[in-house]
Amino acid sequence: MEQQYDVIIIGAGPAGLTAGIYAARAGLATLLIERYGDGGQILNTYEVDNYPGLPQITGGELGSRMSEHLNRFDVTRLMAGVERIDFSEGAHRVITDEGTFIGRTIVLATGNSPKKLGIPGEEELAGAGVSYCATCDGAFFKKRTVAVIGGGDVAVEDAIYLARGCEKVWLVHRRDELRAAKILQKALFELPNVEVVWDSIPKEIVAAESGMVGGLKIENVRSNDTSVLEVSGVFIATGNDPNSSYADGIRKDEKGYIIADESCATSVSGVFAAGDIRAKRLRQVTTAVADGANAIYSVQEYLI
Repeated sequence: MEQQYDVIIIGAGPAGLTAGIYAARAGLATLLIERYGDGGQILNTYEVDNYPGLPQITGGELGSRMSEHLNRFDVTRLMAGVERIDFSEGAHRVITDEGTFIGRTIVLATGNSPKKLGIPGEEELAGAGVSYCATCDGAFFKKRTVAVIGGGDVAVEDAIYLARGCEKVWLVHRRDELRAAKILQKALFELPNVEVVWDSIPKEIVAAESGMVGGLKIENVRSNDTSVLEVSGVFIATGNDPNSSYADGIRKDEKGYIIADESCATSVSGVFAAGDIRAKRLRQVTTAVADGANAIYSVQEYLI
């Protein structure tokens, strides 16, 4: 017999963990499903300096504290991958690789994943010098030369982090100015071993004879000139794609983010979206946490 819950939360990043805490405190029968482990994208952030009350905390520590907080409560946890959801009125069936579970309500909090470049060498050299997580893999490149691709907050944060151990860091950006916060740009430009390659896009990740990354071929978008940066690692930080492929039958925007109103309600009755999976202007830990709390408040209203 399929077990039924008041709410099934899918995802254990800041939004999902917060939703779990609020659901438990509200006395709701709660199942939290997570495929990879607690923390979500926050685990890929070396330092979080904008979470109120906890300045300069590492992403790993913040995620761990949130997980420990949730573990104080009676919430059923399941490590599983969600394959699809059957959005049936009042009894949504979540089909996972560990079985099927029924939720009177659902909170979708699966966030997003790093966007790929789609250039030659990227797939072939993944794990052989190509990385999407500087804090995960940066230690392998101490005293070596690497490239970071992107111009937003994550790319600049990655470059700053890598500069602490790498001999040289190239930051490759397709425009002539960065999108990152000014305070991050200031910190970046003060580093002697970081150099920005403006108006340039990656064209190919080149392998060395060892089978590892040996270079990054780039093209200047103004002159169309090409050149190769000799690097041992390429860190890709060009944005993210929503983890929403399992949620067919629900309204999404053109990028695949789930459309939900300020109450976190989606186009399907009894289904709510929280955190980075939701179509919204700002995706930060603080907004994810707020969504998690808001979603459970809406769940309670719906169940009543």
